[in-house]
Amino acid sequence: MKRVESLIREQVSFLIMNREIKDPRINSLLSITIVKVSNDLASAKLYVSGLEGEAKLKKSVDAMNHAAGFIQNRIGRQMKMRLTPKLHFYPDTSVRDGIMLNQKIDSLLHDKSKESES
Repeated sequence: MKRVESLIREQVSFLIMNREIKDPRINSLLSITIVKVSNDLASAKLYVSGLEGEAKLKKSVDAMNHAAGFIQNRIGRQMKMRLTPKLHFYPDTSVRDGIMLNQKIDSLLHDKSKESES
């Protein structure tokens, strides 16, 4: 299962980076962070991350879901799979959330060091 997930992630990332999905809402800097394929290979959940704002990420994910049939077709041809999982894209804000959390921690540490200097 992990091999199929990895191959799907690679193929979708390739399509995004090379702008083979002709939708202006899809930023070429998007990343596929997680792929979860069901045990029966009938469906796959793909989590998409980007450094753009939450609204733009949602638009990109909507565009990816709109292009899911095209992407699924390309994956099937590339991987030579008889059954290609139905793709469902979801926003993944964990990277951006982690950056924001680190910034808050840094800010608190900076404020604490200022207080101790006074």
